[in-house]
Amino acid sequence: MPQPKQQKKPKTGVSLPQEQQAKPQVNYPAWVVLVAVPILALMSIPIYSYFYDFSAAAIGSFFLFFCWAGISITAGYHRLWAHRTYKASFIVQLFLAIGGTLSLQNSILFWASGHRTHHRHVDSVEQDPYSVKRGLWFSHMGWMLRDHRSATPDYRNASDLLANPLVAFQHKYYSLLALTLNVGIVALFGWAVGDLWGCVLLGGLLRIFATHQTTFFINSLAHYWGSQPYTDENTARDNPILAFFTWGEGYHNFHHIFQADYRNGVKWWQFDPTKWLILSLSWVGLTSQLKRIPSFSILRAEALMKLKTAQALSEQLGEICQKEKQALHNRLIQEKNELQNTINQWLKLKEQQFEAQRNALTLKLEQQLEIRKHAMAETLAQLNQLEKELLASMHAHREALATLVAQIKKHQPRNAVA
Repeated sequence: MPQPKQQKKPKTGVSLPQEQQAKPQVNYPAWVVLVAVPILALMSIPIYSYFYDFSAAAIGSFFLFFCWAGISITAGYHRLWAHRTYKASFIVQLFLAIGGTLSLQNSILFWASGHRTHHRHVDSVEQDPYSVKRGLWFSHMGWMLRDHRSATPDYRNASDLLANPLVAFQHKYYSLLALTLNVGIVALFGWAVGDLWGCVLLGGLLRIFATHQTTFFINSLAHYWGSQPYTDENTARDNPILAFFTWGEGYHNFHHIFQADYRNGVKWWQFDPTKWLILSLSWVGLTSQLKRIPSFSILRAEALMKLKTAQALSEQLGEICQKEKQALHNRLIQEKNELQNTINQWLKLKEQQFEAQRNALTLKLEQQLEIRKHAMAETLAQLNQLEKELLASMHAHREALATLVAQIKKHQPRNAVA
């Protein structure tokens, strides 16, 4: 076997990841799926369309299989199996497993395990399988085209998936299932509607390419393009444009700080059809135990980011009136102190609620006098009211800090960096 070329030694003080010091082996199956299939589609579709018209059924096959494969990745591979944000009935799991296999993105086990590694080591150039800090192309597709050490599967983080019979079956027979479904189902559909080759080209080749690229946007563009309203501790971004093409996955900054939430678009108006599907299925008992991050935690993250932005901008104020500058500075300190006070009250409230609930349970178990039970119920009601008031306070802090950021920006020099 020929030895890999020796790479030039890095300059003194520069350290490269070990796997970058010698080129990893080419992943030929990935090249076939990710490169050969798109080339075949781009060559064959124009030629076919020159001689024949694509039927409405063929065009419909593209959208049918694109939707099935795409939603199976987001609702299934990602939110159900990788993050366990909800539970699903067997029929829902089967539907999502078939759609995920159609997407040609490897098995549930491989995909979900690698994604958990991504979250655990996000942005690490050595341990994150698709770190954007190794380049936009690497995070989009490059990490799959060679056998990079950072992408080597390690299923020790997926014992729950290994114990799932459906996941284990799909993983064991993935290659056979992927070939059978992508050829068999698409061809069968095309034969049934009387446009075999049109469905193979649009519902097969073109759909595979489109599904891949939209999914890969989350690994690349969603860590590169957009806003960071919840955290700047990693590269993940919120981007409503990407959300439109990725079934709601574009709200990636929220997802990386609150990965246990079944929603990505947490605001009611944000485009997230995956959360709407999961929620609607829960109404008929097909999904359950939908996990939601408490509203206060979300508001706190937003408020803290706005405070951080205001502090950074305040350091870039130009030559404005000293009195006005001092007023903005004083208000910033006041907002910071009030925000911290609200957070402290919330933490104290949670302790009181826990203690009250424990006492209420003790009273119930010991069958104490009804009057004591009634008093405890009143205490819990008062604490719940305080919780609502603190939640309203956090809303107010977020809006006040947003207003402060806007005021500070007005006094920035034009060349200042926000």
